[in-house]
Amino acid sequence: MKRLAYIDWMRGLACVLMFQTHCYDSWLSPEARKSSLFTWSQLGGTFPAPLFLFLAGVSFALVTERLREKGTPGNDIAKTTIRRGAEIFGAGLLFRVQEFAFGYGWAPWTDLLRVDILNILGISMMLMGVLCWLSAAPSQRKDSSLEEPALRYEYVERSRSRGIVAALAAAAGVALATPALWTSYRPHWLPWPLESYINGVHIYDKPQPWLFPLFPWSAFAFVGLAVGFVLFSGIAKRSEAALFAALGAAGLLACVLARYFDSLRFSYYTAYDYWHTSPNFFLMRCGLLLLMLFAIYAWCRWGLAQLGFSPIIQLGKTSLLVYWVHIEFVYGRLSILPKHKCTILQASVGLLIIFLSMLVLSLLRTRWKNRHAQTQRVSATSATT
Repeated sequence: MKRLAYIDWMRGLACVLMFQTHCYDSWLSPEARKSSLFTWSQLGGTFPAPLFLFLAGVSFALVTERLREKGTPGNDIAKTTIRRGAEIFGAGLLFRVQEFAFGYGWAPWTDLLRVDILNILGISMMLMGVLCWLSAAPSQRKDSSLEEPALRYEYVERSRSRGIVAALAAAAGVALATPALWTSYRPHWLPWPLESYINGVHIYDKPQPWLFPLFPWSAFAFVGLAVGFVLFSGIAKRSEAALFAALGAAGLLACVLARYFDSLRFSYYTAYDYWHTSPNFFLMRCGLLLLMLFAIYAWCRWGLAQLGFSPIIQLGKTSLLVYWVHIEFVYGRLSILPKHKCTILQASVGLLIIFLSMLVLSLLRTRWKNRHAQTQRVSATSATT
């Protein structure tokens, strides 16, 4: 499948926002952290996780649609997509083991069970695989592919519509259930490592907003799944630009509604925490994601995003790798600057070094991957001649 530039650009933007947030958070001195730069840096840091999850949902929908259009049986699609989610979840567990090993001596053993973004990304992908299988047209749940083009087209259209409704319903359900699961209806009966996947409680007496539990974070993936299915609809194929403009308008409407709902004096929950668990804040962030999607699509189609080499797109192609590697050079023992002792200028220079280093790493990874793929094609051609 040809890579979609706006998806890579959004993912690359998430990487850049992640770099600056982590670098300033790790290196700035207590005095420098009082600056407005640090405040804005942390505000920008609220976007990477929703972006990664949202784009995972979009990509998940595109892959599922491609497999459906090829006539792949629904059970096989589910196995393929759920297996990929399991791989990401396994990578998240391996990442925690690596971080614990590098931090041996000062990192508590409980860090091995901390719920991080990769863990939730993998579980969200597995849940999306189950949801796509359950919401597909009934005939596709059998292990027989659809040979007739007309029947296959009908099946794909019906499955797409059902998938959009199911994904939006799942996102709404997660968002609405989050406040209760963080407060009055916490699953105390679960061991803390399992409860942490529900509300991010970890080893503490209450949920922690800096962790990434399923509630509310998986909802961003479900929204991305719905948007991804919309991008494969007939309207998108006929009037792509108009559809993206409509998504941008929907994002603006979501922001307005979020402000309106937040201004109401009543609440259905015993505790109202706008910035962490409120469905209104979730709606606001979804609106901002849709606005960003439209703006980046326009930038990639009519702007300068693809004029020559784009470092942002390049980072987006290897986002998992650069996420994995940069953490150790910012927060770990291999940190390139002393932690909590740097001025804004020193931390900014360090941020530039991290950005350029991760860009070089991304280029090397892409070159190796292309060379490996070319070698496989040559070997396959030689075997058939």
